[in-house]
Amino acid sequence: MDILWEDNHILIVNKPAGLLTHSDITGDESAEDKGKAYLKEKYNKPGNVFLTPVHRLDRPVSGLLLMARTSKALPRLTDAFKQRDTVKTYLAVTSALPPNYSGELRDYLLKNVKKNVTRVVSKSTAQAKLGRLTYEVLAEDNGRFLLKVNPLTGRSHQIRVQLANIGCPIVGDKKYRSPEKWMPGSIALHSTALSFPHPTKKDIQNQQCRLPNNDFWKPFHRFYNLSQNDA
Repeated sequence: MDILWEDNHILIVNKPAGLLTHSDITGDESAEDKGKAYLKEKYNKPGNVFLTPVHRLDRPVSGLLLMARTSKALPRLTDAFKQRDTVKTYLAVTSALPPNYSGELRDYLLKNVKKNVTRVVSKSTAQAKLGRLTYEVLAEDNGRFLLKVNPLTGRSHQIRVQLANIGCPIVGDKKYRSPEKWMPGSIALHSTALSFPHPTKKDIQNQQCRLPNNDFWKPFHRFYNLSQNDA
């Protein structure tokens, strides 16, 4: 797990696909565990290390993950996400072209906690929550399309279910009806950029995370990575 940025209050990592964000009942190692081990070793910290992810990336999703290193930073960063003072950018690969090259999706979503799946429902459905995102088609390669996606709300599996609902499931995402394979343990969804107010300095941080360097993502490097600054 690569470290993208750190200071006294925050740690930003590049979470590999297949790695949990938080520890769960599986007992598998998480990005949080790896981050704590990194800080403990680097700074020779005795005892427990304070480190908490501020947002969540699904296990098969890769990319930029922000964690709070202090009890002062955590509530401030959490509040920034709740107040929508952050801008999250993802890249997704689909095997179908959306009906428009750019647009906004607005759907009411309901999560089945037991099955860990979210579905699009009618507005009148009890406990349904509005999910909003914008998307833009950036490129095409051999029948696959690279989309830039900005979620405007933070619903569970939001990008995955909303793209699937317009007939564009993310490649490799069997949970949401993708017939195609991607790298084992992952889907073609990558957290590539995050803008947020620093918890103590208050200035806006603009952090980026390049596309994974594997054969599945390489066809799209020329369309996106070359336009980025190195993270």
